[in-house]
Amino acid sequence: QVQLVESGGGGVQPGESRRLSCAILGDIFKITRLAWYSQSPGKQRELVAAITDDDNTTYSDSVKGRFTVSRDNAQKMGYLQMNSLKPEDTAKYYCHANIQVRNGGLSYAWWGQGTQVTVSS
Repeated sequence: QVQLVESGGGGVQPGESRRLSCAILGDIFKITRLAWYSQSPGKQRELVAAITDDDNTTYSDSVKGRFTVSRDNAQKMGYLQMNSLKPEDTAKYYCHANIQVRNGGLSYAWWGQGTQVTVSS
């Protein structure tokens, strides 16, 4: 059984940095895509950043140049480095991964439980 567990959230001041981690538990073959989504109260969950297995990255316009997404297949980890944080970055951040459990098998999607990031002075 695959599980995604996020960590690294918390309270930060504007301008500070934070790194979120996503640990992928269970036996897997490959992470084909790893993404981070954010959700604020009353809003829909939206894509923040994503990285594919060939290292193509996508960022929302609001975080481009400030956030960096990465993943480590060997360690089964995903990361979101967040720099120059702003109050409007306050949200719950969710890890989402498309994972090939077996070599040559289909890729399935999993969500983590989310980690809260609050940016406030």
